[in-house]
Amino acid sequence: MMKERPNSFVIAEVGKCIGCKACELACFAVHNRDNGVAAAAGTVTMPVIPRLQVIRTDSFTMPVQCRHCENAPCAGVCPVQAIRQKDGVITIDEERCIGCKACAMICPFGAISLDKVYSSGEEHKQPTLRERQKDGLERKTRVIAYKCDLCKDITYTGNEASGEIGPAGAATGGNGRGLTEGGGGLVPACVSVCPEQALKLVDPGLGVSRSRTAAGLNSLRSLEI
Repeated sequence: MMKERPNSFVIAEVGKCIGCKACELACFAVHNRDNGVAAAAGTVTMPVIPRLQVIRTDSFTMPVQCRHCENAPCAGVCPVQAIRQKDGVITIDEERCIGCKACAMICPFGAISLDKVYSSGEEHKQPTLRERQKDGLERKTRVIAYKCDLCKDITYTGNEASGEIGPAGAATGGNGRGLTEGGGGLVPACVSVCPEQALKLVDPGLGVSRSRTAAGLNSLRSLEI
């Protein structure tokens, strides 16, 4: 019987994070090309909606994002089975999501947020549900759950150290996700743009990542929360 590989995830080394939020902006940009976000500076017509959040306290800053749990509680509570595991990544089917908030409430890391859906830079309206505005009843904007998907369907090439990144397309990596480690490889957008190399893609199935996993856990243990 073949042993199933654990899910990959991204972890931050707290001692390196400077709170620049480059990871948030990169995440937002690569997931919203259909909304014209990457076209040119000054053309963004929608709020910045990243799939990770940089938190700040008096003693540290660090990004918080989905850990792609092996026994994902969010998937267990989703009433429409919009949250599933595929190729070692826990993803949300945005078309199926009804915005019930159950996943956000049960996530132990606070890694799931509820935000509006945008299409071509404009709010995507629901077909039937309406809400009262000052000018009368208007179709209500659709709201769904968002979280890190490890850029599953995005090929994002670049150099982790320099932050130089290339165009995106369909993922073509051998593991089905197009995600590998090392400078110049295919990595999630947040990892690629971090100027301090504070973010690392951890693949428990690769021996090279085990030391990084240990370093990340030690970093978490050092936090004074």
